[in-house]
Amino acid sequence: MDLESIDRKEKLSAAKLHVSQYVVAAVLVVLGCWLWRLQILDANNYRVLAEQNRIRRVPVLAPRGRIFDRYGRLLVDNYPSVTCFLVRDQVKDTEADLPLIASGLHLPLDQIQATLRHYQYAPKYQPIPLKQDITPDEQAFIAAHRDDLPELETLDEQRRVYPRDGVLAHVLGYVGEVSESDLNDERYAAYEPGDVVGKSGIEEAYDDWLRGTDGSRDIVVNSHGKEVGQMGEELATPGHDLRLTIDLDVQMAAERAMEGKTGAIVAMDPHNGEILAMVSRSAFDPNQFAVKLTSSYWRSLMQDPNHPMMNQAIQAQLAPGSTFKIIMSLAGLQENVAQNMKVMCNGGGVFYGQFHACDKHHGLVDIEHAIPWSCDTFFYTLAEKLGIDTIAKYAQSVGIGEKTGIDLPNEAPGLMPTVLWKEKVMHQPWYPGEVISVGIGQGAVEVTPLQLARALGGIASGGVLKRPHLVFPSELSPDEQEEIKAEYPGSGNKTIPLSPQNWELITDAMAQTTTPGEFDTAGMDQLPGIDFAGKTGTAQVMSHQALDRTNHGHDTEPNAWFVGMAPRRNPDIVVVVLWEHGVWGEHAARLAAQVIDAYVTEQRERARNLAMQVAVPKLAGQSVGVAGTAPSE
Repeated sequence: MDLESIDRKEKLSAAKLHVSQYVVAAVLVVLGCWLWRLQILDANNYRVLAEQNRIRRVPVLAPRGRIFDRYGRLLVDNYPSVTCFLVRDQVKDTEADLPLIASGLHLPLDQIQATLRHYQYAPKYQPIPLKQDITPDEQAFIAAHRDDLPELETLDEQRRVYPRDGVLAHVLGYVGEVSESDLNDERYAAYEPGDVVGKSGIEEAYDDWLRGTDGSRDIVVNSHGKEVGQMGEELATPGHDLRLTIDLDVQMAAERAMEGKTGAIVAMDPHNGEILAMVSRSAFDPNQFAVKLTSSYWRSLMQDPNHPMMNQAIQAQLAPGSTFKIIMSLAGLQENVAQNMKVMCNGGGVFYGQFHACDKHHGLVDIEHAIPWSCDTFFYTLAEKLGIDTIAKYAQSVGIGEKTGIDLPNEAPGLMPTVLWKEKVMHQPWYPGEVISVGIGQGAVEVTPLQLARALGGIASGGVLKRPHLVFPSELSPDEQEEIKAEYPGSGNKTIPLSPQNWELITDAMAQTTTPGEFDTAGMDQLPGIDFAGKTGTAQVMSHQALDRTNHGHDTEPNAWFVGMAPRRNPDIVVVVLWEHGVWGEHAARLAAQVIDAYVTEQRERARNLAMQVAVPKLAGQSVGVAGTAPSE
């Protein structure tokens, strides 16, 4: 090899050396820049992350507000409970620990595995609830295995406790974990997965009021996730308590009256719309929803033919039967048609070419006797004279066919048929003969028990109808009152024309309904010493032709209605009873009489106690005065 080639190789090696030096220098510069950035620019960020590895924020859940009746008696309370969660950021793999966790928490292994699969796509930082309302021995298990099972955490909660046996179930409602569909609703924008919300009844309607503001605790943990200290705490703000218009004594009387039956009872103060009692049967147990609802219990509710989850008081839309004759009387009298009507009842009559039966041969009937006798023939004739649209005008004026606006979710509107309604919905013309059935509260007309209570209570109050409500307005601010009215719209407060003469005629006739006599329909239910008035109703659930084709089972029996009030004019209480398949309205009247008797008895007792409270201080003052006075000579 010559000298020239050797020299060329040496030069190439030197060039490579220089390149290598530059590369190394560049790498050092880059590393230096990154080191400077990590230690200088991002020092605060990494300091915060390091603190977060050491400090964990534990939520402190706010207890919901308690619920009381009108006299301050507790209806819904909270009790302390502990829930076990699995925190996935504590360990890399939990599969090996699952058998031990299942044994300690007394849960089937496959149930825990199913829970983990359900949350597999949830963010890693989101704890997974494994078991609610754990027992003291399960809490001891978690504490004893803190080092072995750092992924298990507990959270103190306050859970709801409701009245037993389904009492007030549909009024109070229940609470549950916010669902994915709820989170997509703008009303739940402030909620997060795992939050507890009201799901029905008062719990749903006043969720914002009852729900408090959660707090938090910052705890110091070691590398195993074990708590070793506490840094600070942000206190939770409990929810507001709520006082309902419900009178527990009247409520319990209504509950006893409906025991073993299907239907509803509504008791209301027509002066102001306050609901004194509301019963819907069959019912559910809201305590079953307070912890984790079992699939077996939910399945039993869904398969029950009596629909226990349905609030019959505001959602059952059924033909009102003869109770509708009070509204017919209002229309006939205000239109100056019924005053001079006299109808011969020979057990029915022919209208539009078809015979329509009446349950008795009443003879010559006028309006004063048509109401207590509940003569179908008279009201067939009146309906023929008035026509469907005139009847509808007066029915709608007292709220039939629209929501009342009660502060409960999912109220049904009922239905009052008209010519336009049938053309628009049924795409058929209205046939004149159809009005005959409407005249006695059958046909297409449908009402809810609450609608009927408000309508007939308003007529008995001289034409003044109040918006029904379950929470005293004084419990809420004016803005919150308006929000509730906007959330649950309805016909609200209203006044309808009703002359004094017609008002007295209708209310006196209803009083005759409960007075023993030859043709009374509820005379057996007279309340001695109480001005008790009302109207019975028996509503068929199918036509006579359809009934003839059945085996006449219990489900084919008519629904029994009764609307009662005390006193007859400007009543303090109106009670509506719907007894599904109760056969006769007089059977429902007996239930209403029990409720009204309980209300009047309670009011008299409270008046006596109040008089005693007033009298005792006066007597005490007199005795002091006598003792301090010098004896006379």
